[in-house]
Amino acid sequence: MTIALKLNFEAQSRSPDLRPAHKGGNTMPRKGRGGKRRKVCQYCVEKIDYADYKDVGRLSKFLTERGKILPRRITGNCARHQRQVTVAIKRARQIALLPYTTE
Repeated sequence: MTIALKLNFEAQSRSPDLRPAHKGGNTMPRKGRGGKRRKVCQYCVEKIDYADYKDVGRLSKFLTERGKILPRRITGNCARHQRQVTVAIKRARQIALLPYTTE
């Protein structure tokens, strides 16, 4: 076989939705890019106007176990309420309602 025919034959024999397995062997179907459903802002759902710094139970849901503020893409807050939550957490930390760190 000539090189041109060989390359053409290999290109036709491959299926675009199959790829080789991790360690050789059989082929595995390719996984598609499934998008996750967008989270909804809990403050908007419950029609809460502002994030209160005294509501420690609600604010602690927006902190990691290390005490860091979770970003919007994880919490699902809208931009307005995420800004309010950030300010409320910082105020609650200043008056020792929430810890700065866990250690």
